[in-house]
Amino acid sequence: MFEDKTLVCKECGQEFVFTAGEQEFYQEKGFENEPQRCKPCRDARKRQNHPREHFEATCAKCGATASVPFKPSEDRPVYCDACFAEMKNQ
Repeated sequence: MFEDKTLVCKECGQEFVFTAGEQEFYQEKGFENEPQRCKPCRDARKRQNHPREHFEATCAKCGATASVPFKPSEDRPVYCDACFAEMKNQ
């Protein structure tokens, strides 16, 4: 029913593929227009319109200051990137 289409991003001018699966999703959701931007440009636009708030916290393992994208709660530990990666690899 649907076939992949090559579209041109109105933001960066690069070609991108509007897949058959994406077209089916658009139809199911009732979207009438095809996307006008490639995924990287859509993502950049979302970040620009909805910047993510960051909070400062103290790492529970090493005591360093960490910046996290969620509001830390007192009942759960927060780790800096290095300590979190170290724990994840164990």
